[in-house]
Amino acid sequence: MAEKKFSYVTNLWSDEEAAKLDPAGRLIYRSNKLGSDQRITNTGGGNTSSKTMETDPLTRQPVEVLWVKGSGGDLRTSTRENFSSLYQDKLISLQGSYAAYPERGLKTKAEDDMVGMYNHTTFNLNPRASSIDTPLHSFIPAKHVDHTHPNAAISVAASANSVALTREIYGDEVVHVPWMRPGFELGLAMQEICRKHPQAIGIMMGQHGLINWSDDDRECYFRTLTLIEKAAAFIEQKYAAKGGDATAFGGALHAALPETVRHKVLARLLPWFRGKVSAQKRLIATLQDDAKALRFVNSRDAERLAELGTSCPDHFLRTKIKPMYIPLDAIPAGTEFNDAWIDGFVATLKTRLTAGLEKYRADYAAYYQRCQRPTSPAMRDPNPTVVLLPGVGLIAWGKDKSESRVTAEFYNCAIEVMRGAEAIDQYISLPQQEAFDIEYWLLEEAKLRRMPAEKELARQVIIVIGAGSGIGREVAHRLIKEGAHIVCVDLKAETAQATAQELNEKQGASIGVAGNGISNCGVAVGLGCDITKRDSIRAMLDQVALAYGGFDSIVVTAGIFVAPDTTGHIPDDRWGLTFLINVSGSYYVADEAAKTWREQGLPGNLVLTTSANAVVAKKGSVAYDTSKAAANHLVRELAIELSPLIRVNGVAPATVVQGSAMFPRERVIASLAKYNIPYTEAESSDSLTTKLARFYADRTLTKNPITPADQAEAFFLLLTNRLSKTTGQIIPVDGGLSEGFLR
Repeated sequence: MAEKKFSYVTNLWSDEEAAKLDPAGRLIYRSNKLGSDQRITNTGGGNTSSKTMETDPLTRQPVEVLWVKGSGGDLRTSTRENFSSLYQDKLISLQGSYAAYPERGLKTKAEDDMVGMYNHTTFNLNPRASSIDTPLHSFIPAKHVDHTHPNAAISVAASANSVALTREIYGDEVVHVPWMRPGFELGLAMQEICRKHPQAIGIMMGQHGLINWSDDDRECYFRTLTLIEKAAAFIEQKYAAKGGDATAFGGALHAALPETVRHKVLARLLPWFRGKVSAQKRLIATLQDDAKALRFVNSRDAERLAELGTSCPDHFLRTKIKPMYIPLDAIPAGTEFNDAWIDGFVATLKTRLTAGLEKYRADYAAYYQRCQRPTSPAMRDPNPTVVLLPGVGLIAWGKDKSESRVTAEFYNCAIEVMRGAEAIDQYISLPQQEAFDIEYWLLEEAKLRRMPAEKELARQVIIVIGAGSGIGREVAHRLIKEGAHIVCVDLKAETAQATAQELNEKQGASIGVAGNGISNCGVAVGLGCDITKRDSIRAMLDQVALAYGGFDSIVVTAGIFVAPDTTGHIPDDRWGLTFLINVSGSYYVADEAAKTWREQGLPGNLVLTTSANAVVAKKGSVAYDTSKAAANHLVRELAIELSPLIRVNGVAPATVVQGSAMFPRERVIASLAKYNIPYTEAESSDSLTTKLARFYADRTLTKNPITPADQAEAFFLLLTNRLSKTTGQIIPVDGGLSEGFLR
């Protein structure tokens, strides 16, 4: 069976690898392999299980234990700690407790109460919370069970004639069960199906997915692949017979804009749109404009299918009951896509989106009012999480980049489900009341409330200019710990990208769908930018819009120090460069960012880096010191110009030697010589730097070297709401320089 060739799924099983593992390890192995193929199951979706013999820690007797993927987690990345372990005999005995309820069945109190009873069946004090799908795995009388959400199988499950199609594809190997909310009642129904149909190896779950089993874990894995392969092959044959891509979703109604034009449109549109959908809480965007997404949003049937909403519960928990589709007029052939046309198109989109948002919110409120139950939680944010723009693509929104990427992924799955269902039959969605009961399920609400509080800078996008080294790099690392998304910017793109890679690895951030441009980023992204050139700044800000939908705050730590020549003179061009980078560059950044901030309409922060030297005159740094004095006043002027939307403040470090790009070995040696500090050329750079840092520390009141981390803490405070009434101010982080005291 392992030699079988698959066309629509990938066989990742290795007998050699699996043979090295214990039974629970083989379950994790099987799960990871299944989860690695999004055609098999989506992020966070599906469950796998194995029933194994273990030693009871109390009686020391062998007992049968169900290992099943617990609540939360993802099959692709699951480890042992993501699996619940439960006494199988105790789970079966719960059927008697359930039968004792006077009222039982789907959506009853008995159904919800049984979830709490799983705690009483826990084996070996395993803390992992059990999934609501636990009974499905326990009550199926096989040792190994896979429950997946394959696009191909859901296409069959979400077809009007799903029962007949299931039989046509699988014969009597797979039995169809109508839509039932996951839980105890569905587990009992599957148990009965297994009793009545002993020849069956799987069940097609109406509107939901596929579940199959075997007494051998390897065979269970290959049954999963084979059953999905059969459905996919059936769909593709019917799809091709109907004309394939050329006629998909009724054929094309709109033409996709050229990629460069799409991205110009989105760069101008997304910050404004982010402001509109972030009325309750800020959201982060993911753009999807690959060929498959464009084929759908540009099609004749897109509006009809979008209005139907999604089918699989895992889909609409993230995509809401339906996406927001924005109807647009077809663009005439031969249109010249110049800047004037783009401006007009963006203006049209803003008008249509404003009306679309008003209607979507009203529809969502009506859906809530129509379907709510006496115990339903309060209505959640009525803004859409998926927006479909003909000619442009799909925009997904979430509380962070991970959530918006997953939302985009799930709607891509929904698109594939609709494509398959329309190819073989007619797509149908889950009834709205059923969808509501899943979306506002009290158990789901309880899970949301158990989630940890959001971090202080959650939902924020912060641009750090100068993030390639020194203070900027330290600021980026400080802010990412507080939940911010970080745009690392430096003159050299590779140094910015190196810091971004550090941040993504530190946060364990995965990257999104391949081939999706800059929107395929994690919680951090690295970009090159020359802040002395407006076009470079605007190009960088446009890339940020495509990556995250907009930005909230900017930190500028980039700067330059020009030492005098041997005669003590600073050439005019070096003087000009000092002011260009240390003053004009910050102004250009603020001025370009202001256009986006005003479009977005969300409060934010700008924090510039000045210097203790701005108020302390000393020999040998006239260009640097006077440029930083100008930067001090630039903070005050910008605070007035950008109020009340943006707070503007500055951080004034004293000399930071350690980790600073402005202190290469040559400058450190020159400074040591200047201050008559003994050294030798043979000393390491670290030793020389430590000597100079110690010298500067001894000139302060606190007598401690000043580090990039000290500066980062000040930036962090100014970017939070802890100092929400502070603007136009300079915070010194200088260790206590009496020469710099306010006069």
